[in-house]
Amino acid sequence: MERSNHTVTEFILVGFTTDPVMQLVLFVVFLGVYSLTVVGNTTLIVLICNDSRLHTPMYFFIGNLSFLDLWYSSVYTPKILVTCISEDKSISFAGCLCQFFFSAGLAYSECYLLAAMAYDRYAAISNPLLYAQVMSRRLCICLVIYSYTGGFVNAIILTSNTFTLDFCGDNIIDDFFCDVPPLVKLACDVKESYQAVLYFLLASNVITPTVFILASYLFIIAAILRIRSTQSRRKAFSTCSSHLVSVTLYYGSILYVYSRPSSSYSLERDKMVSTFYTVLFPMLNPMIYSLRNKDVKEALKKLVWLTQSEV
Repeated sequence: MERSNHTVTEFILVGFTTDPVMQLVLFVVFLGVYSLTVVGNTTLIVLICNDSRLHTPMYFFIGNLSFLDLWYSSVYTPKILVTCISEDKSISFAGCLCQFFFSAGLAYSECYLLAAMAYDRYAAISNPLLYAQVMSRRLCICLVIYSYTGGFVNAIILTSNTFTLDFCGDNIIDDFFCDVPPLVKLACDVKESYQAVLYFLLASNVITPTVFILASYLFIIAAILRIRSTQSRRKAFSTCSSHLVSVTLYYGSILYVYSRPSSSYSLERDKMVSTFYTVLFPMLNPMIYSLRNKDVKEALKKLVWLTQSEV
């Protein structure tokens, strides 16, 4: 029986499994991951705000990335936890739309923010003496504002085009959240115009920032090669390594899921990849940017010492 999107009042999220035991196991795993995500990103934000040594453009961007990851993970994980332990797997049409909108907006914003961070690394390495002047506080704030604006404007375009599709048959979403691949599978007919919108958004929000990041790193490599001291080269590269790892993991998983035609979507495979960039990646980012970072470690030690002194 065919029905259009305005008659759909709710969707059913299948999640990862229907086995009650595995659902309980997944609940514990996702609860642990989400707890680490909240603690890790919140701690990093607090450290950056409170320690004057971290009041630099690089840490300003890292703090905003942590805020994005904290928000991004909170769009998905609470609903995943409820789905794991509750017999009610439904999500309202409005709830699905809101989750879809915020997930798209935050994902696109993070793409732009990572590109801004690449420019920041280029400015720091290519001309360190003018770094503070080039990456002024005003420019940093503007780049963050542009990242959010670009991300959420494009999210409006994607959400409005997706939720005006005609859905037919079952309203069962074979995934753990409302995303493009499972919703396209429910659509009666995906027109070429919608596919064109997806490619446009992919090009403007993922491909373009990727090209910008690659270009920035080409200039960074050229600048590093001009450094005569081997030790200075290693130090310069180490300042970029965390960002490079973050970019590779995030962009790699997003490109894998969304750069293919809708006809080739594999929900089971895409579900696992989506888990990485929606749930695991926000947990990993604080570790990526802090484990090998001397300034963050020193700031953490100082915070722990102050806390113990007050107690």
